[in-house]
Amino acid sequence: MRSGARQLLVVNEIEAYYGRVCALHSVSLEVAEGSVVALLGANGAGKTTTLRVISGLLRPTRGTVEFDGRRIDGMSPDRLVRLGIVQVPEGRQIFADLTVHENLMLGGYARRDLGAARQKPRVFDYFPRLRERLEQRGGTLSGGEQQMLAIGRALMARPRLLLLDEPSLGLAPILVKEIFRVISEIRAAGTTVLLVEQNVHMALDIADRAYVLETGRVMLGDRSAALRQREEVRRAYLGH
Repeated sequence: MRSGARQLLVVNEIEAYYGRVCALHSVSLEVAEGSVVALLGANGAGKTTTLRVISGLLRPTRGTVEFDGRRIDGMSPDRLVRLGIVQVPEGRQIFADLTVHENLMLGGYARRDLGAARQKPRVFDYFPRLRERLEQRGGTLSGGEQQMLAIGRALMARPRLLLLDEPSLGLAPILVKEIFRVISEIRAAGTTVLLVEQNVHMALDIADRAYVLETGRVMLGDRSAALRQREEVRRAYLGH
């Protein structure tokens, strides 16, 4: 991350509900342009809900979300994709009956003015295996290949901010390392990343900054290196 980088995303005092249940309580966070920021916490802590608010899938009842200096809470998901915010959901959610090629091209549909076809070489640079599977149906890919396809599909929209929800979930350790290597390369190429991840060791290795959520509240927020030294983080998440 560049020194003095401006904040690309600012979430301020967000409150959000599922029915009558308050899922987020005054959540605030910032994501600097060109950085990787991790959201950490146990299941049910509010990590995915935070991403859903940012990507427009859930409207907050209170608070604001700003992207590139512009207020975006309340905007539709497709409009946010055109602005450059793209989410890779937990569980991949690829189109199982479509080929790899068709999945990728659908990823670029909302920003077709940018020439989605020109994005494919970049995706194949990150995930050469997808080139080999181009005409294979998504549902026949391995779990790791499906995760590659889900990330590749998102990259087809040329995101400025990539939201990743549990990208390592259910993957073998060797594939987890591969996915995190690619996330680092994506950031190095200029895309800002907000990462939800339960593999805290790996997340802190690549993140510039991290926030710890508990029961819908931000309990800690600091540079990753500083969080590693916090006793409560070491005890709860790092096995110390």
